[in-house]
Amino acid sequence: MRPFILPALAALGLAAAIGLSLRDTAPPPAAQPVAQPAAPPFAAYVAGTGLVEAGTRNIAVATPIAGVVEKVAVAVGAKVKAGDELFRLDGRDLAAQLATKRAAVAAAQASVAEAEANLADTRNQLRLAESLGDRRAISQEDLAKRRFAVQADDAKLRAAQAQVVQAKAEEAEIQVSLDRLVVRSPVDGQVMQVNVRQGEYAPTGQLDSPLVMVGGVDVLAVRVDIDENDAWRYRPGARAQAFVRGNRDLNFPIAFREVEPYVAPKKSLTGNSTERVDTRVLQVVYQFANDGKVPVYPGQIVDVYLEVTP
Repeated sequence: MRPFILPALAALGLAAAIGLSLRDTAPPPAAQPVAQPAAPPFAAYVAGTGLVEAGTRNIAVATPIAGVVEKVAVAVGAKVKAGDELFRLDGRDLAAQLATKRAAVAAAQASVAEAEANLADTRNQLRLAESLGDRRAISQEDLAKRRFAVQADDAKLRAAQAQVVQAKAEEAEIQVSLDRLVVRSPVDGQVMQVNVRQGEYAPTGQLDSPLVMVGGVDVLAVRVDIDENDAWRYRPGARAQAFVRGNRDLNFPIAFREVEPYVAPKKSLTGNSTERVDTRVLQVVYQFANDGKVPVYPGQIVDVYLEVTP
């Protein structure tokens, strides 16, 4: 038996090597999709990528004045009304200037009171002089001086009143600057992002990440990108169905709102490795009521099928 052991082991080793070699060269099994793709609901259709956004569009709220954030008044998900405070900037320097301007208004008003008293006195003296029955009791020169005194005091009163107007305008200017430090919601809606914190510096201008993003979410919009090669097939008002990615059973009809009649470079990317980015798209906007029946959120990508005439 011993002479046959070594050939048998050699044969087993050769068979194992051949098996391993065949396994390494065999094609890998096809990957199963995580979720089955959606079935088009129309006989003739064009497909597009839809980006869910707030019904008012996603509003990136900015500040007209740069500064350090003193207070953030809202949190993500909060419901807000138009005019509600979102955040405010530090305005201690402007508050000090406002106090100075208010003091200037008070001083100008006091000058007006003084000028009014002086004018009343000179007018009274002129009236007494003019009421004398005997013109010889007062010289014409003295009467003229009293008349000129009334005119001078009247001019001083108008100048003092102008000072009050100017001081109040400067006070209002500072108050407007203070009001601009309070950034408010432009619409009724929901706070979707808060990217600023107390103590941080809030810059002005267009930012990569908005300081605060708000939008009306009672009605959501779907901005659909239709490839320029299919744009000629689409007709405004066509029926459309949106499908939630990952679950083709979660689908819902969407209602036509508008066509943006400018074919623009594609911006909304899906992450698909085969996706073309050097193309242009026609954007059409549909909408649906955000009643909670379908779990979709602003910023989410959905697959949209739009009916076309065969």
